[in-house]
Amino acid sequence: MDFEQLVAGMAGDVVGGGGDITGIQYDSRQVEPGDLFCAIPGFHTDGHLFCEEAARRGARAFLVERAAAIPAGFGGVVVPDARQAMAEVASRFYGNPSRRLWTIGVTGTNGKTTVTHLIRAILEAHDIPCGLTGTLHTLIASESFKVTRTTPESPDLQRILRHMADRGMRTAVMEVSSHALVLARVDHVAYDVGLFTNLTQDHLDFHKDFEHYFNAKALLFERLQDHGKGPVAAIINHDDPYAEAVRQRTRVAVLTYGLMDGADIRASSVQIGSQGVRFVAEFPGGRRQAVEFGMPGRFNVSNALAAIAVGYVRGLDPGSMAEALARYPGVPGRMERIDEGQAFTVVVDYAHSPDGLENALKTAREFAIGEIGVVFGAGGDRDRGKRALMGEVAGRLSDWAILTADNPRSEDPLDIIRQIEEGMRASGGHWHVELDRERAIRHAIARARPGDVLLIVGKGHETYQIYRDRTIYFDDREIARQNLRENKRP
Repeated sequence: MDFEQLVAGMAGDVVGGGGDITGIQYDSRQVEPGDLFCAIPGFHTDGHLFCEEAARRGARAFLVERAAAIPAGFGGVVVPDARQAMAEVASRFYGNPSRRLWTIGVTGTNGKTTVTHLIRAILEAHDIPCGLTGTLHTLIASESFKVTRTTPESPDLQRILRHMADRGMRTAVMEVSSHALVLARVDHVAYDVGLFTNLTQDHLDFHKDFEHYFNAKALLFERLQDHGKGPVAAIINHDDPYAEAVRQRTRVAVLTYGLMDGADIRASSVQIGSQGVRFVAEFPGGRRQAVEFGMPGRFNVSNALAAIAVGYVRGLDPGSMAEALARYPGVPGRMERIDEGQAFTVVVDYAHSPDGLENALKTAREFAIGEIGVVFGAGGDRDRGKRALMGEVAGRLSDWAILTADNPRSEDPLDIIRQIEEGMRASGGHWHVELDRERAIRHAIARARPGDVLLIVGKGHETYQIYRDRTIYFDDREIARQNLRENKRP
C-alpha cells in the first residue's frame, strides 16, 4: 500500500514520502525491505532507538512519536501515540479484516482459554468456520500456529484476522487480555460480541490497583457496536460481583449467564465428578436442555454456559450445542487429567491466581474420596500481592501442599516461596518446600494414596520454565505421566 494512502487522515504530521509499503513491523530485528517501522516506546527500551537499525535492514518509512528519530533521507509520520497509530495503520494495511468476520472477544481473569475453545467447538459443529487466537495457539481451519502473547500486538493480530478471512473463516474468537486493551493491541478490531468471565486479583503489577484493572477490562464493552455483520451483544457472567458494573459500561444488548437465580441462561441440577459435569441449561422462554461436559469443576459449568450463550445469540439450537460440548475432548492444561491407571486422581491446571487456585481446589473437594494435595508456586516479576493470598487458599482448602518454583524469572525462587508461606501459615496449612519442580511432582505422586486428588497447578499447558539466566524445557504433564508409569513398575 502506498505510504501516503496508508496514513491519510491520521492524527499526526507526515514528513516526506515513503513509497510503497509492503509490511508493518515494530521489532527492528524483523524488518524486511519495504516495511513501515513503528517505533514503540516500551517498558524496557524504546523503539525510537532502533530506527537506524531498521533503516539499514530496508525499512521504507517510519511511524514515530519524535520526528528526530526518523533517519536522514527517510520519510514517515509523527504521531501523538505510536501504539494507537500502529493499530490504525495495521488495520488499514490488512484491509480491515475484522469487518469480514463475526468477531467475539472474551475477557476476564480466568476462563478465557476454555471459553474461546468451547465457542469455537460449538460454532464449527454448526458448520460456521471459526478462527481462534489466544494463550495456547492460533487455530485457523486445520492449521495451528504458535503464539507469544495471549493477545498479539496489533500488526500480528490484524495479519491473523486477515488470514482467517482469506481462509474462509466466518467468525473469529479471541482472548482479549487487559494488557491488550490498555496497550491498543485490539484498537480497530470491530467486535460484535464481548464476553466477560470474571474479575479477580491478577496483573496488579501492571495495572497498579483493582480499579484500573477493571477499567481495562471494561474497555471491550464500551467499544461494542453494530457493524452490520451479525448479532451484537455483551455476554456477562451474572455470578460475578462485577457483572452489574460491566453492564453499565456497554450500550448494546446484554445477555447474562450463571448458576445463580436471575441469569438469562442458567444452570440447574448441577453434578460435579472427576470425569466432568452434568447440568440442565435453562433458556429464556422456558426451554431446558441437559448438558454433559467432560471437564470437571463448577467453574467449567460456567465456562460451558458462556459458550452456550454465544451460540444462543447466534441463534443455534440448544440440543445441537449440547451434542458439541459432549464430544469436546478438553483444553490442554485446563483441569487436564493425567491417567496411567493409578488409584488416585492427578490433574494439571493453569490456575495461577488466588481465585483460579480456589476454583481448582474446590472442584477437587467435590469428588475427592481421600486427601487433596497440591503442587504450586508463583511467577516471578509479577503481581507479588497475590502470593500470600494463594498460600492462604492452599492452606485452607488442601490437606497438604508442596511449594515449588513456577517461572521465577529474575527473582530468587526461595523469596517467592517465603511470600506464599505467609498465607499458608496464616491459614494453618501443611506444606513442604521443594524448589526443584520435577522433584516436587515426584514427591507428591509418591505421597498420594488411593482416593486422593493431586493438583499440579500454575503452568498448565506451558512447556518451559523461565529462570533469571535461562529458559528450560519443562512440561508438568510429561513429568507426572512419567512418574506415574515408573511407580507402576514392579
